Amino acid sequence: MDLTIHTTFLPHDDADASLAFYRDILGFEVRNDVGYGGMRWITVGPADQPGTSLVLEPPAADPGVTDDERRTIAEMMAKGTYVRVILATADVDATFAELQAAGAEVVQEPTDQPYGVRDCAFRDPSGNLIRINEVR
Repeated sequence: MDLTIHTTFLPHDDADASLAFYRDILGFEVRNDVGYGGMRWITVGPADQPGTSLVLEPPAADPGVTDDERRTIAEMMAKGTYVRVILATADVDATFAELQAAGAEVVQEPTDQPYGVRDCAFRDPSGNLIRINEVR
């Protein structure tokens, strides 16, 4: 079996702020930008990885989500506990410095974790936790 991760979804509560973060700060390319019913879905990904994408979506887009669930999602997003994604880089210290200089919200400076990973963490404009692991 040969499986790869093709697409994953991250919620956003401000499409323009999310676009600016993923395109202008992380350097991802915009692959699609679709509006429908007053909502907006933006597909982004690393330019050198055309088979891997993140879809930034409105959290209220799922018709099966109740109003109470929408409120819970909004509360969790505001705290940064709803969704997270882990990215990888060869030099976490250099990447951290670049993202911090670009104005990304720092959650954790580069740290050697007890489980063997050196990483750092940021929050995107919607509160999603973005961890960056050093991979050599």
